[in-house]
Amino acid sequence: MQVTETLSEGLKREFKVVVPAAELDAKVNVRLDELKDRVRINGFRPGKVPVAHLRRVYGRSAMAEVIEATVRDTNSQIVSERGYKLAANPKVTLPTEQEAVEKLISGQSDLDYTMAVEIVPPIELTDFKTIKLTKLTSEVTDAEVEDALSRITEQNKPYSAKPEGEKAAKDDRVVISFAGTIDGTPFEGGSADDSVVLIGSNTFIPSFEDQLIGIGIGETRTLKVTFPQHYGKETLAGKDAEFVVTAKSIETPGTVTIDDEFAKSLGLESLAKLRDAVKDRIAREHVGTSRQKLKRALLDELDARHKFEPPPSLVEEEFDRVWKSVLSEMETEKKSFADENTTEEKANAEYRAIAERRVRLGLVLAEIGEKNKITVTDEELNRAVMEHVRQFPGQEQRVWDYYRQNPQAIAGLRAPIYEEKVVDFLLELANVTEKKVAREELYKEDDSTTA
Repeated sequence: MQVTETLSEGLKREFKVVVPAAELDAKVNVRLDELKDRVRINGFRPGKVPVAHLRRVYGRSAMAEVIEATVRDTNSQIVSERGYKLAANPKVTLPTEQEAVEKLISGQSDLDYTMAVEIVPPIELTDFKTIKLTKLTSEVTDAEVEDALSRITEQNKPYSAKPEGEKAAKDDRVVISFAGTIDGTPFEGGSADDSVVLIGSNTFIPSFEDQLIGIGIGETRTLKVTFPQHYGKETLAGKDAEFVVTAKSIETPGTVTIDDEFAKSLGLESLAKLRDAVKDRIAREHVGTSRQKLKRALLDELDARHKFEPPPSLVEEEFDRVWKSVLSEMETEKKSFADENTTEEKANAEYRAIAERRVRLGLVLAEIGEKNKITVTDEELNRAVMEHVRQFPGQEQRVWDYYRQNPQAIAGLRAPIYEEKVVDFLLELANVTEKKVAREELYKEDDSTTA
């Protein structure tokens, strides 16, 4: 076998491989000898079929198997001997002309093919103990707990029928039927019965709820509205419409006393227990946000300390995924690049830079994990699967089967677990200083690049 490197440009490598016909023929003979004891051919006792006869019957299929195995093994040997890490599977170019293929399969010519690969560059890791990070933390204040309790009471306040003759007002809950038209023509999704509207919630089209103020039970009104320019349905965006609305019932909100009885209505023993539960939930949110910001700072440090050319194919793959998502979201929201105060060219460059950063950081984290023998255990993976299964009550078996039968889905769960374990490893080594801040600073948005 002869291997000749024909290209070494950046991260691209290409090799010309020639395997002599005699070497292929020897492998075919081994393959046929293995078949001799297994095949059954009329006129011959088991294990007594002449190799020449086997070659006539199975020679071409045996040669095809030998060629496939030779290419696979040779490619693996080339990569292993040179210590390459591949960014993607090798691209193999075999003879395609019918005459050349026929000579190869019949054993009359050498196996002559090219293998092109894109490699991952060597990554020199920084000294993680020199990384300095600030971990923002925030204590839960009484004011936060009270605000949260207020929101809970808003979500759980009772409604009662409004006295006869009284009209709908802001914050009332109205059950209506409606039929909408555009230029006198009904449109899909424009009609409904027994639709519940909370006046002032701004969940309907702008001005729709406001025009219900003053309506009485049994009263019919015609509301004139304009769909937003960026409405989800393109056929309705920016259109003027009329809705004929009839009020069926009107309910007014009651008041909620935040006491032990209210806590019990939510399944807790007392108001004190409710406050503890609310405080605990807010504390977990603070911890999660603190972790997210600390991780972002760590990734920024890793990105700044590991500058190398990421494999173009991986960058292109990541960019395509991100760019398609961006375009899809813009289409859904009916936005243009001008609406975002940018141009397609600038946005393209920005998201390509994000893709490069993500690929580079992914390779760095993978290198750290590999060198420090960080792995995801079966127990951790099963726990992640079970967490997803619990999100679909009544469909647990179907969801479990989906993950059990789809390695790609399992890989999708393994990747974030692996990343978090590498991050934990790095945070143990880094110099992390805690800093207590107000809630506003903890949750303040930053302009750092998306990781």
